[in-house]
Amino acid sequence: MSEIETLPTPEAWADACAGRLTATLGEALADAGSATFAGSGGSTPAPIYARMARAELDWSRITTTLIDERYVPEDHPDSNAALLKRTLLIDRAAAARFLPLFHASVTVDRAAAVATRELATAVDRLDAVLLGMGEDGHICSMFPESPTLKTLLTPKLKPAICGVPPGRDGLAPSRERLSMNLAWLMTARQVVLAITGKQKRAVFERDAAGDPMVTPIAALLAANVPLEVIWTEAAK
Repeated sequence: MSEIETLPTPEAWADACAGRLTATLGEALADAGSATFAGSGGSTPAPIYARMARAELDWSRITTTLIDERYVPEDHPDSNAALLKRTLLIDRAAAARFLPLFHASVTVDRAAAVATRELATAVDRLDAVLLGMGEDGHICSMFPESPTLKTLLTPKLKPAICGVPPGRDGLAPSRERLSMNLAWLMTARQVVLAITGKQKRAVFERDAAGDPMVTPIAALLAANVPLEVIWTEAAK
């Protein structure tokens, strides 16, 4: 199991997460002249993004995108793209290029195909990735019992964006989504899993020993994704 780095306060936790990610982006810029960052949505990353946005990087050479997205346009309150633009793509980071996953299309699967093509055309790998994790153990939009879960977790597939249907009988997610697959995460130089609270730590420790075919955390570990788990007990 990946070791869990423990930070004493939410501030130290956010500093550590942002520091790891921006250092990796700096290394990629030095090595290749460009870099790619993929971030998550939700409320957890906001303090991390605020710190990253101030980093002294050449953001004009950095492409940013999302690990997953709700199938809604950017003016919708649930849009992860809108969140990223409010919290990360400001200050120095306003110069970064942004690649959305959402595209208006006939179906979410057609939109996923467009996003797959655009991302593959723009970048050949991810450099720094920020993941969150739900209390059900989902990362990206890899939800327990979703019909797309095994496809998303199959390591031998090509990097792709997949459409994710809404859950049935009260299961998550509540609406259609778009999600990177495991193969995209496997291209990364570094993946930071940022989690808070005792419950999520317990979920991580449980799922790390799970079946990689159906358990996202176990799949990350089995695929040797370069994962760093950074945790603080205190809530944000």
